[in-house]
Amino acid sequence: METEAFGRRLAEGESAGSVLALKGELGSGKTQFVKGVVAGLGSKAPATSPTFTIVHEYAGGRLPVYHFDFFRLHDYQSVARLGLDDYFFGDGVSVIEWADRFPELIPDHARWISFEIKSENARKITSDSMLYANHV
Repeated sequence: METEAFGRRLAEGESAGSVLALKGELGSGKTQFVKGVVAGLGSKAPATSPTFTIVHEYAGGRLPVYHFDFFRLHDYQSVARLGLDDYFFGDGVSVIEWADRFPELIPDHARWISFEIKSENARKITSDSMLYANHV
């Protein structure tokens, strides 16, 4: 719940063209964070991991959210075909899980957010110069 709340708070300061590049191991809270971002931008859509569809779009809020998951993408060409620039420099907020798999495709203005499992009930989230520790 605290990871989701952190996503809600962070969403308040995001604007069109914002890119959030997420990295962290499985189960570290990336999707929970995205749920908070989607809710924080005012969408009522239930956010889920786009592992098999690669991208989910959430509308109905202050800004649309484009939620990517690079986990199952294996080569540069697969990612490049997604037309990322249209999303990254468009009208919404792009959030990329497993962004560190293809860091060369992430724009310079992206905010990198790292998720780390500290214990069964605790996570550590860092964003550029911000640190946020929480308990799940």
